[in-house]
Amino acid sequence: MKRITVALLGQPNSGKSTLFNGLTGANQHVGNWPGKTVEKKEGDFSHKGTDYTIVDLPGSYGLSAHSEEEVITREYIANGKTDLVAIMADASQLNRSLFMLSDYAGIQVPVVLIMNMMDIAHQQGKMVDIDGLQKALNIPVIPIIAADKKEYASLYDFLEHRNGALLKDEMLKTLYEDTIGEKYRALETYIPRDGIGVFSQTWIISKLVEKDQKAIELVRTAVDATQFKNIESILQDIKDGNLYTGQCKFNWVDSLIKKYVTENRHTFTRSTFDRLATSKTWGKPIAVGIIIAGLIVSMLIGFPLMGIFWVAIPPLSGLLAKGLMLLGAANWIISLVCGAVMTAVTFAFMMVSYVFGVSLVFGFMEDVGYMARVSYVFDNTMSKLGLQGKAIMPFLVSFGCNIGGVTGSRIIDSWGQRVMTIALSWVVPCGATWGVVGVVSGAFFGKQAVFVVLSLFAVAFLHLLVTYRIFRKSLYKGDENLGMIMELPPYHRPHWKNLFASVLNKMGNVFKRALSVIVLISVVFWALAYTPDGNITNSIIYKIGMFIEPVTKIFGLPWQLFMAFVASAMGKESALGVLASLFTSSGIWNAVATRGAVDTAFLSNTMLAAISKPEALAFLFAFFFNMPCLMALAATAQETHSKKWTITIAVYYIFSALVIAAIAYRIGMLIF
Repeated sequence: MKRITVALLGQPNSGKSTLFNGLTGANQHVGNWPGKTVEKKEGDFSHKGTDYTIVDLPGSYGLSAHSEEEVITREYIANGKTDLVAIMADASQLNRSLFMLSDYAGIQVPVVLIMNMMDIAHQQGKMVDIDGLQKALNIPVIPIIAADKKEYASLYDFLEHRNGALLKDEMLKTLYEDTIGEKYRALETYIPRDGIGVFSQTWIISKLVEKDQKAIELVRTAVDATQFKNIESILQDIKDGNLYTGQCKFNWVDSLIKKYVTENRHTFTRSTFDRLATSKTWGKPIAVGIIIAGLIVSMLIGFPLMGIFWVAIPPLSGLLAKGLMLLGAANWIISLVCGAVMTAVTFAFMMVSYVFGVSLVFGFMEDVGYMARVSYVFDNTMSKLGLQGKAIMPFLVSFGCNIGGVTGSRIIDSWGQRVMTIALSWVVPCGATWGVVGVVSGAFFGKQAVFVVLSLFAVAFLHLLVTYRIFRKSLYKGDENLGMIMELPPYHRPHWKNLFASVLNKMGNVFKRALSVIVLISVVFWALAYTPDGNITNSIIYKIGMFIEPVTKIFGLPWQLFMAFVASAMGKESALGVLASLFTSSGIWNAVATRGAVDTAFLSNTMLAAISKPEALAFLFAFFFNMPCLMALAATAQETHSKKWTITIAVYYIFSALVIAAIAYRIGMLIF
């Protein structure tokens, strides 16, 4: 069978992922681009004797090499790995979405323009002259509703009978010459008339004017040294070249819209709610309220599923243990498989259950068009941290569970901003954190506990700012585009079938990655904590604790508190159970695995007799600022697609938590 590779190119929220899911279904492969941290999505489908491979290129606003996503896209297209490029455009927002088409003009790879969301455009009173636009561009233009597979007939017909055509750049060339003038014509004398590789002369010159470093390096390799020096001399005299080329591209887009799009401007009116949702006064409170409500609904969906796995898997583990015993397996094997591995499986299932709730609820909000409003109203606030406005959502969701905050970062367009959002969301204390903080602070500080909690919040705010300053130079290359919203999408009905398909695909990918991370760490922790008789004093972790206590004391942590700190990285709830096991000499792994109810009164009395207030204060700060949990770590690995950054963030939080604990301990020595 013949195989055709089609690359999907488009701006965020153009419907690219929806079309990808609609075409490929379950036949998807998710990984990383070779040597990159950006997610690579490929899928397959067959139609009338031809196999198709669909490559979902990273969403970007243009093809300038300002971000890793844009560089990957350009390199992929230039390397000749695709037979056809399909550019997605939102028919309801052509002023914005056709900019990608203007930035593609001059790239000599066959292209087709897919005009998505035609139903929304019609609701707005917009009528697109598809035939006229097709003749003007000299490339196929396919109207479609990506969310409805019943509307794919025209796309399938195109794939069956035709290929794309080259998008010419004559009109843009005229605009460039008129706007840039003699300097443009001077550059023409040095750039090959036939262009370089798949890039036309006009396209290359426009990128040179924009001071695109990748384009400059490409030209450097194609001309002699003298010619390149002359090119550099011309470019030095061009200031703000991106403004010139950008204006030309927008003029080109405007000319197409004026000719081939008619609009009844009286058919669309903004609702009272939308005016309030985007207002300076009410926009933020409404957004916070809706996100909190979304978090509650996410929990109502996710927690029952988590409970099912929490109840169902232990009996299976018991049956497995009996089976292994009948087979004559050693006790340590039974403990490893039925304890560490099955607990890890339970954690992984619980994690994807919560991810299901969060992805469904906030995917719904994205689908209907509300998340764009969140980004808009918080854009000014979050830009102070170098983030998009919609980064507020992962922060708020993290108050319920950091897993949701991490997975919610997927709505962030830029990889660098996504990683920064994740790193900052780790600062936010989840619900389980407050359970432990309440018990320990109440036991040791009584009425003074409120001041301890307030100090935790104050340090958290400072931690947020410090974390941003530490990571920003590594994550933000130059002046990164923060993704300004040029046009808010209209509200529309959710496409439930596609939404559920997307959520289920995400759950599958999350589960596979999470399971590998959680199993590895669980097995290591089990090996350190396991003893044949269940006595903690005979374990490796006990011996390590006693050995390192002179060091842990530097941070104000006796070895028992330090081990509880380490265990809290498995799950915040584990800390109380581990403390109970350490002070009663019961099995530590069972405390981590079950995370069951703890006799807090007995634990409080026991700890009060062995731990000083400064040490308790140090533990609270170390525990509070430690990495959220093992499942949040796995989610971070899933969303960043980077072992380096997952480990970097985890090590940073562990180290900073210990430093903060040491400071808190010495302040406590002065106070108590």
